[in-house]
Amino acid sequence: MRINNLLVAGVSLAALALPVSASAKKAPAGAETAVTTAAATNPMLQKWTGPYEGVPPFDQMKPELFPAAFTAAMEELRREVYAVRDNKAPATFQNVNEAMQLTGDTMDRLFALWGVQTSNQSNADVQKIDREWSPKISAFYDEIQLDPKLFARFKEVYDKRATLNLTPAQLRIVERDYRNFVRQGALLDPATKAKVSEINQQLSVAFSDFSAKVLADEEKWIVVEDKAELAGLPDSFVASLKAAADERNLAGKWVIVNTRSSVQPVLANATNRALREKTWRAFIGRGDNGDANDTNATIAEILKLRADRAKLLGFKNHAWYRMDDTMAKDPARAMDLMMRVWPAAVARVKEEVADMQAVADADAKKAKTAKIAIEPWDYGFYSEKVRKAKYDLDEAEVKPYFELNNMVNAAFYAAGRLYDLDFKENTGEVPVFNPDVRTFIVTDKRDGSNVGLFYLDNFARAGKRSGAWMTTYRSQQKLGGERNVLASNNNNFVKGAPGEPVLISLDDATTLFHEFGHAIHYFLQDVYYPSLGGTPRDFVEYPSQVNENWLLTRDVLDRYAKHYKTGEAMPQALVDKIEKSSTFNQGYSTVEYLSSAIVDMKLHDREAPVTDPDAFERETLAELGMPKELVMRHRLPQFNHLFSSDGYSAGYYSYLWSETMDADTWAAFTEAGSPWDRGVADRFRKVLLSTGNETDRAEAYRAFRGRDPDVKALLKKRGFPAE
Repeated sequence: MRINNLLVAGVSLAALALPVSASAKKAPAGAETAVTTAAATNPMLQKWTGPYEGVPPFDQMKPELFPAAFTAAMEELRREVYAVRDNKAPATFQNVNEAMQLTGDTMDRLFALWGVQTSNQSNADVQKIDREWSPKISAFYDEIQLDPKLFARFKEVYDKRATLNLTPAQLRIVERDYRNFVRQGALLDPATKAKVSEINQQLSVAFSDFSAKVLADEEKWIVVEDKAELAGLPDSFVASLKAAADERNLAGKWVIVNTRSSVQPVLANATNRALREKTWRAFIGRGDNGDANDTNATIAEILKLRADRAKLLGFKNHAWYRMDDTMAKDPARAMDLMMRVWPAAVARVKEEVADMQAVADADAKKAKTAKIAIEPWDYGFYSEKVRKAKYDLDEAEVKPYFELNNMVNAAFYAAGRLYDLDFKENTGEVPVFNPDVRTFIVTDKRDGSNVGLFYLDNFARAGKRSGAWMTTYRSQQKLGGERNVLASNNNNFVKGAPGEPVLISLDDATTLFHEFGHAIHYFLQDVYYPSLGGTPRDFVEYPSQVNENWLLTRDVLDRYAKHYKTGEAMPQALVDKIEKSSTFNQGYSTVEYLSSAIVDMKLHDREAPVTDPDAFERETLAELGMPKELVMRHRLPQFNHLFSSDGYSAGYYSYLWSETMDADTWAAFTEAGSPWDRGVADRFRKVLLSTGNETDRAEAYRAFRGRDPDVKALLKKRGFPAE
């Protein structure tokens, strides 16, 4: 168990990484026997068996198995922690900090399974269990991390650290462990600890409620009765909508699922403006419809609880609390970066809208219809027309070259060439939680040694949360014996019709490379102590964003961007058009993202909590000068990053923070003369990717690049004028 990173798997249970107080409880008599018996009969508790150092028993995973497993795993972890706490020997790094990192294996395995259950395979039973058990487990982690006797052991090591002949890594652990205890409230009086613990429990329930409500709205869909309404959509996509309808027993109809991968093609291609508007409103209205699934009251509750907790813990507000252990350090630095980019992005949106309005006016004149003003549901449609006019580039022309399986192989190829990772499919050899999940053996090409397994869950379905994410079921460490990595990527692509290939957009292909960049980061990790395996939130997105750059390298395109019908590689003329249009629509994508990040920071960098999220969103965007032709990428009522856990709260800025490093890192490859330069790749791997959090990440970046990242590289990449 990592004291400085007590992360509990699962959407709502991830909030339990913020334990705060309660007095320690003794394990009840006979608990050890009960746990042993439970472990022998409950597959959720058993050690993982099979190849590759053991694999998760996904084929035995059932919601009803988890409550008893939670009880048993907590009792086991309590005993393990008490053994560290009650050791009569003088406190040392080995019998305190190191010993603590060797606890909690059963709990780690259990929450790896539960995370899949809540994120990939949710249903009403899962949501009920999540809501019931989140506060119980929150209280349990509070009990552990704020046990005064346990803290005293860590403090004893911290106080004499200068005399213990510790290595730099060990000293970093001692100081971070102590700081984490204090940050979570170890020095508070018992009454205040109890208040914070109660807040954590209330938050865990609110996170669970928020997730369930958003998922319920995402599982609504738009039914199209007449195929003529789908005019303009590619045949392959129309076939996928028909398949989605058939899956829902709606024969003779078409279904647009309320997820981004299904909505975006409609907004970009449908000539039926009413359908575009209907689809857009359904998507941006998730969680904001004034019904049982409306999340605004839940958000207000979360914001108040966060504000109260930050005050009790001695922080100015929630943003300062969350940013205490980040690269940015405080909200002002994050806001400074965002506001340096915002004006250029807004100015570019105005240019983009003017170009689109001209096309719309010309279309109206030609068709002899009334003129329209560009609205948010028009942006994607008319931007594609502008792209076609300016660059002779049509998304429909590109998509046939991005067949999903080819793009997966492209990601594998780049990782092999850069980092010597080899991926070999072994689907069917190990248990999976859904028949669509593919698995791959990962080895080091240099010596053939096993690195781990890669799980790939590509498709949207009922019960699976929206978006795309990466997670590990087991992370690398050497303490206690070398462990390999079990990592997964989870996407929400739309399945093709039966027997038809799945064609994805350039945006979806970029998402695939992005999430795979997270997996690469974990596969390359090489740390001894697991507590130094994680990284600050505003570093986490950096390796994944760097990996996006290889998608459009000519070598990858020539090898894997094969037309799904002819098998011919993407012609050079089309590659040139893509490269020339690389900064196209950057105003839209930057403002769409940045508005979400700025609203997040303003929402949390304040002492008085917001009580009306809808009004706050509107007023803040108005103050920023948000263009009326687009909306935030994630409106507050559906902003899972912020309200399904504390994970990205006051931290959505991290994508831009990471992208600043990403653009500057790509510049290093450019300066070396090749995206495949092994000198740069090896230095990137050795200094940044494999080292986890063994050293301060800002210092590590300076060691890699010789200086701090230059924001000018980011502005250049997005096609904005340098400052």
